[in-house]
Amino acid sequence: MFSHLPSLQLLLLNSNSFTVIRDDAFAGLFHLEYLFIEGNKIETISRNAFRGLRDLTHLSLANNHIKALPRDVFSDLDSLIELDLRGNKFECDCKAKWLYLWLKMTNSTVSDVLCIGPPEYQEKKLNDVTSFDYECTTTDFVVHQTLPYQSVSVDTFNSKNDVYVAIAQPSMENCMVLEWDHIEMNFRSYDNITGQSIVGCKAILIDDQVFVVVAQLFGGSHIYRYDESWTKFVKFQDIEVSRISKPNDIELFQIEDETFFVIADSSKAGLSTVYKWNSKGFYSYQSLHEWFRDTDAEFVEIDGKSHLILSSRSQVPIILQWNKSSKKFVPYSDIPNMEDVLAVKSFRMQNALYLSLTRFIGDSRVMRWNSKQFVEIQALPSRGAMTLQPFSFKENHYLALGSDYTFSQIYQWDKEKQLFKKFKEIYVQAPRSFTAVSTDRRDFFFASSFKGKTKIFEHIVVDLSL
Repeated sequence: MFSHLPSLQLLLLNSNSFTVIRDDAFAGLFHLEYLFIEGNKIETISRNAFRGLRDLTHLSLANNHIKALPRDVFSDLDSLIELDLRGNKFECDCKAKWLYLWLKMTNSTVSDVLCIGPPEYQEKKLNDVTSFDYECTTTDFVVHQTLPYQSVSVDTFNSKNDVYVAIAQPSMENCMVLEWDHIEMNFRSYDNITGQSIVGCKAILIDDQVFVVVAQLFGGSHIYRYDESWTKFVKFQDIEVSRISKPNDIELFQIEDETFFVIADSSKAGLSTVYKWNSKGFYSYQSLHEWFRDTDAEFVEIDGKSHLILSSRSQVPIILQWNKSSKKFVPYSDIPNMEDVLAVKSFRMQNALYLSLTRFIGDSRVMRWNSKQFVEIQALPSRGAMTLQPFSFKENHYLALGSDYTFSQIYQWDKEKQLFKKFKEIYVQAPRSFTAVSTDRRDFFFASSFKGKTKIFEHIVVDLSL
């Protein structure tokens, strides 16, 4: 447009009806020093609108309809002395963050930039905005890796500065152990424990030893130990078959420096059983809850005391308390009016203790401990849910609610409302578990799939000021 006027030094474009300034609008005006675009209806300015104007000393965009300027729109203006932005309608939100920082750094004289929003900053100067940091980032979950197999449970463990993941794959009759590859930045196959209808793989670290409890529907359940000389997992011991008939969940815990795990058994013939480490192996320590078809066990510290919460298909979740004198779990209480709960998970936020209770159909629940009992704070509609899993990355707290019939739903904790709000839908076929894994300052969660591919999502922070 102006390329035939390379020596032009002053350009007045006042009182027209311009609404947009596009990229390279002033291409060829290498010697332009004064540019006045006042009293128009400009709402949009492209990021490279002023590219090449290295001699420009005075720029006025006064009295337009500008709400935001793209980041670094003035980066080519090496000679700028004066900038006039009066009479515009700036939204002093995340999109103005870069301008706020630029105003503090530039040597140019800049008119006051007045805010018309958000409401808390109305009629204030952009310079006086106190903080953008909290409002200017959000988070997201993006698929990082897809594993070409089905799975029902995922467990993670650290050993010698490396991060590993153990995945139960019933259809492939494997417990697949993956390792984080620091160079390729993905999870790769490390070892493979074979079995029959494996429904759970749980890692236990004792001293320098790594064990994996492998729960199977057939052929008994076993414990494997990592053998340094073989650089693989080898069978360490069998778990007494008479007690465990149909394992559904493995929960690891410690009490008074002793290591235990409990297997929840979901058959009428089986018994949910606690096992204890005795320096040579794991032995059955206590049988729990006869004839109740337990689907899940959760260890939780309540007011400094150790408890197990057992979920069953046939009754409300019961709470067992550790008796310090008998060193056994004894019945303590239950969670009333909570029939048909498949699983209970515990989590903490801001020093408060919460439970998430999974129901397949109806409403799954979130409850909070009030120093006397668990009270409901929220109901989440379930459509074929086998898992409601809490997980946190730094100050971001989430719940992942699976669905066998539709999209799974991730909820995020809203500090102000003290409730979980819908955050993102993800598609996983028949999800059975969600497991958080962190490595190399990156955060992931694994979504196991009983009927499709296992997915690994990365938790990312998004800068809204860009």
